[in-house]
Amino acid sequence: MRLNLKNPIIFFDLETTGINIASDRIVEISYLKVDLNGNETSKTLRVNPGIPIPEKVTAIHGISDEDVKDAPTFNEVAKSLARDFEGCDLAGYNSVRFDIPLLAEEFLRSGVDIDLKRRKFVDVQVIFMKMEPRTLSAAYKFFVNKELSNAHSAEADTMATYEVLQAQLDRYSNLENDIGKLAEFSAHTRNVDFAGRIVFNEDDVEVFNFGKYKGKAVSEVLEKDPGYYGWMMNGDFPLYTKKVLTSIKLGSIKK
Repeated sequence: MRLNLKNPIIFFDLETTGINIASDRIVEISYLKVDLNGNETSKTLRVNPGIPIPEKVTAIHGISDEDVKDAPTFNEVAKSLARDFEGCDLAGYNSVRFDIPLLAEEFLRSGVDIDLKRRKFVDVQVIFMKMEPRTLSAAYKFFVNKELSNAHSAEADTMATYEVLQAQLDRYSNLENDIGKLAEFSAHTRNVDFAGRIVFNEDDVEVFNFGKYKGKAVSEVLEKDPGYYGWMMNGDFPLYTKKVLTSIKLGSIKK
């Protein structure tokens, strides 16, 4: 089924040095951009992460330090990527929990302040897990009736994710072909930051989602315990979490 789009949408997948959003880096990014007319353009980039790729990670995606030693750093490609992503909704497989937060970290680390808050995020994995709990390979087999060769290649995973979403729309009549509705359906939580350290409660108030202040309003905590802000800003939290925290502190988060 052709996607019903209000904005261009980018399907993307990352291969990285690990799974820590705050400290790991991208080694490959592949993305497929679909415009309002259904035209598709794709690109795959290897990236020098600037840190070693652990052997156990290379064993998963097949990318070694040698493979990326002459590749550009993310800082060198950040501006061109931001231009490609500008104004686009985003989709991926497990993207809301991992790919989008890590990509946001890389942009912030490079000094490129791309505004993702206005974008819709469709997580094909969540739709699949709600409908037919499986892995991407199983999703591809189930919905597209093909074997996913070269799994854990960013390009193969990206193309498979796009095809799976189209097939999901064909299969499930109760899934509305609308990116906003799909983003809402595939959302895990009502995160304020991508890492889920701060979430909206049932009253649409930003609250902490961890630690001794879990469930407490962020603005109230920062007023009663000003040192907590400094502790978080100096701690090993994702850059985007710190940005959101600062925005709340300054009263600039718009509900």
